[in-house]
Amino acid sequence: MSMYPWSGDYKEGDAESPVAVVTLSERYSFKNAAIWGPMKTENLGIEKVVANVISNPHIRFLVICGKEIRGHRSGKTLICLVENGIDDNGRIIEAPGAVPYIENLDKGAVDRFREQIEVEDMIGVSNEEEVQKMVNQLIEKDPGSFGEPYIAIKFKEQATSMQGSTAALHASIELSPWGDISSMEVD
Repeated sequence: MSMYPWSGDYKEGDAESPVAVVTLSERYSFKNAAIWGPMKTENLGIEKVVANVISNPHIRFLVICGKEIRGHRSGKTLICLVENGIDDNGRIIEAPGAVPYIENLDKGAVDRFREQIEVEDMIGVSNEEEVQKMVNQLIEKDPGSFGEPYIAIKFKEQATSMQGSTAALHASIELSPWGDISSMEVD
């Protein structure tokens, strides 16, 4: 069984390694990294990275490499999350992504992530050997475990009866009991 609670398109390596690698649109394989894989979206993709990284307190460095996904800017958005956090609505502060919202993690999980890791920005670097060299350098700087694992519980969807009421799907979208979608004003 994996030590990483949220499924995704990633590979696992040395669980005690201090390095995780987000490859954005690329697919690589790394020696001595704890976990690595692509991340395409600036919302759910980032949530999975955060949840899985904080579940392993040995991970202290996050390398972000490869080419950005057009329109999503998920790499830069992840860097903004680490640098700026989220606002009261879950929006990643100063993020360039199209939909930069953290909706399935609590603020405690985001804060833990921001405290636990240091980012190495290699966005645009697609040379696997160059990224592996950075992974090796970061392993040498291992500051040790961050403490206990932090397990971010994934929100589960439930079917509910709406009989006569509306439900907010997002801060500005409303679903009527009849399935009609409308915009709503948020004060």
